[in-house]
Amino acid sequence: MTEVADGVHAYIQPDGGWCLNNAGLIVGEGGESLLVDTAATELRARLLRTEVLRRSGTPPRTLVNTHFHGDHTFGNSHFPEALIVAHERTRTEMAAAGLHLTGLWPDVRWGDLELTLPHLTYQDSLTLHIGGVRADLVHLGPAHTTNDTVVWLPERRVLFTGDLVMSGVTPFCLMGSVSGSLRAMRRLRAFGAETVVPGHGPVGGPELIDHNETYFRRLDELARHGVAAGLTPLQLARRTEPGPFDGLLDSERLVANLHRAYAEVRGAAPGSPLDVGALFKEMSAFRGSYPDCHA
Repeated sequence: MTEVADGVHAYIQPDGGWCLNNAGLIVGEGGESLLVDTAATELRARLLRTEVLRRSGTPPRTLVNTHFHGDHTFGNSHFPEALIVAHERTRTEMAAAGLHLTGLWPDVRWGDLELTLPHLTYQDSLTLHIGGVRADLVHLGPAHTTNDTVVWLPERRVLFTGDLVMSGVTPFCLMGSVSGSLRAMRRLRAFGAETVVPGHGPVGGPELIDHNETYFRRLDELARHGVAAGLTPLQLARRTEPGPFDGLLDSERLVANLHRAYAEVRGAAPGSPLDVGALFKEMSAFRGSYPDCHA
């Protein structure tokens, strides 16, 4: 837990790979606090709660889930005092997915998990006031998923992006949109944030948005070339040099991202369902083993 602005803390779980997500804590006057996201396992959620209480003194009254993925939501039940707020589709997708994520990595020590859905949902934007600190919740359309929320603190110039932005980690838009991600990057930049807390990886500044935008632009170009050449996403991924993205964690995500990009090039709507299980098998074929989850 690191203080990145007055009363604003980023909770970073290295190295940021699969299921090792970030969270955030905003502490206002009188110890009133807002938690942004939780964690994937019982143990990690308990550790997060310990750090939250150490900084705020009391449990958070409000919890925001930036999207429905289990690494950001499975720990909700360990903050029973909190009103959980999210985009309306986050609640819908959480209910539909249940604890499905645990089935992708059955060897992880998930612990005792209880799915706890958001209590309050919104459509486009919502403003919360936490002990004198303003927090704007904004939905930017399909991008990482169909239901992403960013948390913008205008007085602190801090932006919690959820998984719309990754830092040192390969972006992932299998359940969202390539074109939507590019639109989201432009809107994120317009906030004018000085500090960007990504969904995974180290805290940075606006350069994180730039780097992610560059990735999505290249992804779109690759997909258009691949479709025209008659290559499958897996074939194209195997022929693609990492270039400026060499060294990013979870490079196998390129395969799944290309499937999303191909679908959009061929006219599919952003966020339209793809076969997640089958694409995880293709990612495994690309890297030679099943993607590692260290949650």
